[in-house]
Amino acid sequence: MTVPLWRNREFVLLEAGRLLSSAGNQISFIAYPLLVLAMTGSPAKAGLVSFARLLPSLLFSLLAGVAADRYDRRKLMLGADAVRALALGTLAAAILADALPFWLIPVAAFVQGTGSVVFRAAEAGALKAVVPRAQLPAAISTMEARGSAVMLIGPPLGGALFGLGRAVPFVADTISYAFSLLSLVLMRTPFQEERERDATPLRAQIADGFRFLWREPFVRTSTFLYGIGNFSIPGMILILIVVAEQHGLTSGQVGLVLAVFGAGTLLGAVASPLFRRALPVRTIMLLEFWSGLAAAAYLLVPSVWVLLAAMTIQGITLPVTNSVVDSYRIAIIPDRLLGRVETVVGQIGLAIAPLGPLVAGVLLSSTSPRVTVACFLLFSASLVVWGMLSPALKNAPDIRNLDAYADTASASPLSS
Repeated sequence: MTVPLWRNREFVLLEAGRLLSSAGNQISFIAYPLLVLAMTGSPAKAGLVSFARLLPSLLFSLLAGVAADRYDRRKLMLGADAVRALALGTLAAAILADALPFWLIPVAAFVQGTGSVVFRAAEAGALKAVVPRAQLPAAISTMEARGSAVMLIGPPLGGALFGLGRAVPFVADTISYAFSLLSLVLMRTPFQEERERDATPLRAQIADGFRFLWREPFVRTSTFLYGIGNFSIPGMILILIVVAEQHGLTSGQVGLVLAVFGAGTLLGAVASPLFRRALPVRTIMLLEFWSGLAAAAYLLVPSVWVLLAAMTIQGITLPVTNSVVDSYRIAIIPDRLLGRVETVVGQIGLAIAPLGPLVAGVLLSSTSPRVTVACFLLFSASLVVWGMLSPALKNAPDIRNLDAYADTASASPLSS
């Protein structure tokens, strides 16, 4: 008899640690620019710190994936938490001692970002180790709900803590990493299967991740569809913020507008089991693409509330799609390749996502919000057409019994 997730000690510990570290991440996410602006008054320097925090994702993700498949994943995650706690603790101590040079802030942000890259590369393996395949969709729904809740409360909490003292949010983030580390120490399950040391060259090991992705039609298609789709959501969020300000909303009200969108994703995460029971995988995936066209209502009624309602509708579908796509992918990837394939998937989305706000900003500066929304709708429509015509989606797997899927590449190595 399968133990419910809430009674699965290892999963509860893993998610408790992830919840705390994610909350800490969101707290420091808002605290970094507030600290820099308070110290220097320079938006450029605040942008530099944000860039320093994101840069490790571009530099180290693929290498972190190789490390997650080569070394002990628990030790990698423990090391990542320890390094992040040390970086944030050092920053907090410097603030409290009133001896904080500016250079320490981007360095701490870079170290924190590097630790996060290593942690993320190993955590898919940890999840697969502690959760039976049949429960992966439910587990990922739980993770999506946790992420949405953290997105709702993290930034406001970070701002409130910063108001109590400049060091307070960084102390809170340090404590969150310490508790995450403790939760990993208490876990008993190995985070990887027994495996031989892979002596192939580094380039070949990275290529194995790409090769597996390419040879699995559904995984390949869903990765590129949603990776390219990452262009749209960040761009539409920027459009929503600009439209809200043009309608005279205060910064606090803009924050509440974004919170409504976040509440939509939380609702979708909670309701995803209902969607999975009622709808096949292909319908769930197409539902996300079709819901992206709801913003067409803004072209008829150019109101911030209409745009918010349309985006919230799509926000509900996002975690539902993730629960089916991510669970199937994690279920079929052999343990020895899991870190590499997951970081390849992440890199594809990471490469596209920053372009959405960039394009939206250019269009908003040179045209109007309605024209900008229309351009993004054309992009969303192309995804609808792609999804409707895709043979891989027409033959989408049934995830109601993930135990039926074996590790598709476990029989032989991919390296040539």
